[in-house]
Amino acid sequence: MSPPVECPFPAVRGERLDPAPMYGRLRTEQPVSRVVLRNGERAWLVTRHADVRAVLRDRRFTSDPTAPGFPQLRPIQEPPPPPGTFLSYDPPRHTRFRRMLGTEFGAGRLAAFQPEIDRIVAEQLDALAGVGPGADLVRTFARPVPSRGICALLGVPFADRAEFQRHIEVRLDWSRPAEEVQAANAAVRDYIEGLVAAKEAEPTDDLIGRLVRRQVRTGRLRHEELVSMAMLLLVAGPETTASTIALGVLALRRDPDQWEALVADPGLVDGAVEELLRYLSVVQNGVVRAAVADVEIGGQRIAAGEGVIALLPSANRDPAAFADPDRLDVRRDARGHLAFGYGVHQCIGALLARLELRGAFRGLLRRLPGLRLAAPEADLRLQHGGAVFGVRELPVRW
Repeated sequence: MSPPVECPFPAVRGERLDPAPMYGRLRTEQPVSRVVLRNGERAWLVTRHADVRAVLRDRRFTSDPTAPGFPQLRPIQEPPPPPGTFLSYDPPRHTRFRRMLGTEFGAGRLAAFQPEIDRIVAEQLDALAGVGPGADLVRTFARPVPSRGICALLGVPFADRAEFQRHIEVRLDWSRPAEEVQAANAAVRDYIEGLVAAKEAEPTDDLIGRLVRRQVRTGRLRHEELVSMAMLLLVAGPETTASTIALGVLALRRDPDQWEALVADPGLVDGAVEELLRYLSVVQNGVVRAAVADVEIGGQRIAAGEGVIALLPSANRDPAAFADPDRLDVRRDARGHLAFGYGVHQCIGALLARLELRGAFRGLLRRLPGLRLAAPEADLRLQHGGAVFGVRELPVRW
C-alpha cells in the first residue's frame, strides 16, 4: 500500500450541498488516510461506508474525549465533559445511561407523543401561512418544529427557548473563541440547573420529571448527571433536524421533479426522509474515536492511542453502498445510511427525528405544494463552520 497522504481536515465543501470533493478522492484512493486537524494534530480519516461501520461497532475504539489521541476537531481546547455526558462514555457505563432513556425515546412513548408532533407542525404551518406569501422557512418552521418537540418531551417551557437559543448557536459554531463558548455553555447549564431543581422539588409528567421520580429519587442518578443528560438532549438534537428540514426543502426545490413526485404521492415521504438524511448528512465532520488497542481498518493499521474520524457524509455517498450516490432520488431505498451513526452510540433520538421530519415534509407538501425558493441559491448563506451543516435563512414563497 502506498504511504498515507496527509490532507487538512475539515476540507472545503463542494457544490453547495455536496461534501468536499477531497473526501470522494480519498474514498477511492486512500480510504483510511492521515489528516491534519486545525490544532496541528494528526488523525485517521475513514471514508468508506463499510469501514465507517467497522469503526463504530468496534469496542477497541473509545468515545472518551480524555483518551490519548482522541481527535480535537474544534480549534479550541475543551474541558473534560461533566458527569452524565453519556455520549462520551463506553459500555457498560454508557449502557447505564442509555437504558434510562431507552423507554423515553422508544416506539411506545413516541407513538403517544405523535399527536403533539402533529399539533406542533400544524401550528407552525399556520404561523408560516400567517406571515406569507413569503417567509424565512428556517425561522418560522424548520427550527421551531424540532425545538418545540424536544422542549415538550423534556418538559422545557418553549417560551424560555429564546433565553438560551443564542447560547446554543454559539456552542455549535466552531469559529467562536473559547471564552464565548465557555460563557454559552455556562448560561445553558445554569438554565437547566434551575429547571431540574424545580422538577426535583415538584416532579412533572415529562422526561425530566420521570427521570427525577424513577432515577434521582431512587439514588440511581445524581442531580449533576441529569443536568448533563438534559443539556445534551436539548442542545444536540433539534439543530440537526432543523437543518435537515431546511436543506431538504432546498434540495427538493432545486430538483423540481423530486418535489412534484412527493406532492403527487405522499406515500413516498417516509422513504424520501431517509434519502434526505443520507444525501445531506448534516453531521458534516462525522464522529470521532480513539483506538485503545491496535486495530486494522480497511487494510490500514491504526495503533493504540491514535485518533479516528468516521466520516458519515462520505460513507453516505459511497457508491459501494448506494448506486449513483451523488444524486438525490426520493424513490431510492436509502436504508442502511449512517446519518444517525451506527452501533451502541447510534443517535438515541433517531425515531423522534424521523417522526418530526416526516410530519414536517408531509405538512409542507400538503399545505404549500407550490412552495418555492424566493432567493437565488447562490445568495443563501450556508453554515459550514461547525458540527452541523445548515443554512442560516431560507426565503420561500408560495
